[in-house]
Amino acid sequence: MEWFNDLVRYDQKLLVYLNNCGVTWTDDSMIFISETYPWIPFYAVLLYLIVKQFKFNATWLVLCIVATITLCDQLASSIFKPMVLRLRPCHEPSIEPLLRMITECGGEYGFFSSHASNSFGLAMFVWLLFRKQSAHWSWIFVWATVVSYSRIYLGKHYPLDIIAGALCGILVGAGMFMLSQSLLKKFPLRTK
Repeated sequence: MEWFNDLVRYDQKLLVYLNNCGVTWTDDSMIFISETYPWIPFYAVLLYLIVKQFKFNATWLVLCIVATITLCDQLASSIFKPMVLRLRPCHEPSIEPLLRMITECGGEYGFFSSHASNSFGLAMFVWLLFRKQSAHWSWIFVWATVVSYSRIYLGKHYPLDIIAGALCGILVGAGMFMLSQSLLKKFPLRTK
């Protein structure tokens, strides 16, 4: 069990280091990146591209994307956070004074990150969907990484919270993509 304690200590040290790398002029951009509402135009463009490419069959894809995000979010928020009970760094008395906090802390528990899970779930699904048309879609993982890093920057998650959330998102995104392909084959929606 000593290895686990070492891992937790390293995770805490890495968080304190990464969180304190922030500089005042990037604070507003990290707050912006971490919010949900600023990304609505981005999600609208993704929706437009999916509908344009897949027409009526986009229905299955959009439903599976919604299910991906819902499942990722619920796994993090309703199952793992209440089960693991790992305090967010900004609620951990031994870590909180060492952090550079620029926003309110948020919920009490943080393992694993819903932001990381949701963004990597969406990224995986969209990348699998469009990867054959263009190799450039790998940029979407950069987006997911930046969104996830913003949570460390803001002192709301440890790096392991982010890594676990990203892995969950990737697995759920891949699984839901496979489900969507099965639905498209079995129940294609065609126009006359």
